[in-house]
Amino acid sequence: MPATPLAREIARMIALDGPITVERYMGLCLSHPQFGYYMTRDPLGLEGDFITAPEISQMFGELIGLWAAQVWLDRGAPTPIRIIELGPGRGTLMRDALRAAAVAPGFIDAVRVEMVETSPVLINRQRDMLSRAPVPCSWHTALDSVPKGPAIVIANEFFDALPLRQFVRAEGAWRERLVGLADDGSLCFGLAREAMPEITVAGREGAVVEWPMAGIAQMRALAGRIARDGGAALAIDYGHVRSGLADTLQAIRNHGFTDVLADPGEADVTAHVDFAQLAAAAQSAGAQTEPVVTQGAFLRALGIDARKAALAAAAPEREAEIEAARARLVDATPEAMGGLFKVLGLRRRDDPALPGFS
Repeated sequence: MPATPLAREIARMIALDGPITVERYMGLCLSHPQFGYYMTRDPLGLEGDFITAPEISQMFGELIGLWAAQVWLDRGAPTPIRIIELGPGRGTLMRDALRAAAVAPGFIDAVRVEMVETSPVLINRQRDMLSRAPVPCSWHTALDSVPKGPAIVIANEFFDALPLRQFVRAEGAWRERLVGLADDGSLCFGLAREAMPEITVAGREGAVVEWPMAGIAQMRALAGRIARDGGAALAIDYGHVRSGLADTLQAIRNHGFTDVLADPGEADVTAHVDFAQLAAAAQSAGAQTEPVVTQGAFLRALGIDARKAALAAAAPEREAEIEAARARLVDATPEAMGGLFKVLGLRRRDDPALPGFS
């Protein structure tokens, strides 16, 4: 018998209507209105399941804030300017970004913050975090409800949580991976009988190709807004620069990997971001993309080493802690984020290049 309430609900759905796609399974795991992972908890921090860059160090959000202020200045300081964050976690990034960006004359007076979030639990955390923000803050459940106008959009660890489809090479054809029921009633993977001739990539038997259709649609909407209204956007996430064949679906619980099918609703189910597909989607919607860089290279270009030195000088007793946080953000070792995480920037085609990508 499936162990979690959501597992039992999914098993009931499958028993009634047949196997479901990986895309639907992932969506249910994260966003089921009653049992979905993000609907029921704050997953961040040591007491949660994972830690994001803004929670590691204030330096991350501060540098993003300074980046946003420079982008605003480079575009003639439009007023108002909307700072939109997609999937804002606890609101830590936005808090730190606004504090740092206040050094740019006129920026805070021009800013309107728009938080795009679907989790009631995280919305409450964000409201608390930004209760003393020096700018107006509003909340939305989708990007398309944010008022039009120039915008600077931040999407940190947002695209990895958007559901995707998976296809497996089997018996000489590509077939969609499904989630069904094993003989004992537990959830298991299987394949659709129907082949998918529209998938034309080459692959050996057992190879997996992923289609991030929700991510592509979201990127097209985001890029279309930037191309139409002006501004810029950053997508920061773990993933790969070139498209390829791989099964990157994963589940994280208690800061470690777990079986994707074991605890639906109790683990964070994500996949690596295909930055090549995101960039192509942005370009097809009329935006200009900067060459994808690693998070480590991006933060170094924005001045993380100088910021680390300033923080350490102000608090010498914390120098080792501050350096450890800097290293975790920029190093390319397996336990750090600097190499695995990538940064995609997009802007309107005739606008100045974005800081951090040269």
